[in-house]
Amino acid sequence: MTFKVDFKVRDYECDLQGIVNNSVYFNYLEHARHEFLAHKNIDFAALAEQKVNLVVIRSEMNYKDSLRPGDAFYVEVEVEKVSKLKFAFHQKVLRSQDDKLMLDAIVTGTSVNERGRPFLPEEIEQLFV
Repeated sequence: MTFKVDFKVRDYECDLQGIVNNSVYFNYLEHARHEFLAHKNIDFAALAEQKVNLVVIRSEMNYKDSLRPGDAFYVEVEVEKVSKLKFAFHQKVLRSQDDKLMLDAIVTGTSVNERGRPFLPEEIEQLFV
């Protein structure tokens, strides 16, 4: 099942061209991933307190069209395990009024322990069961 988070473009997220600045999409995607993890009962902050850090190791974004001030949109999130130590979030940004695809992304991550060594904690492994 695809997880979905609703948003609305705020004026200050736009550049001089009147469209959402490309860097802002990173924030949208990150917030949606954090909401997805919370929905799956994974507390990002609690993991960090336990010296387990979820980290992005690669981001691929394909911009399809531009969001504008006031646009309502949503971000879809799905996750897959891609190797013993890596997982990938497949994300889409879609404009709400017509479900038009504005951006698709693959954000690959892992988790590292307090010594910076990659591993997948049980909480993350549970996402793939």
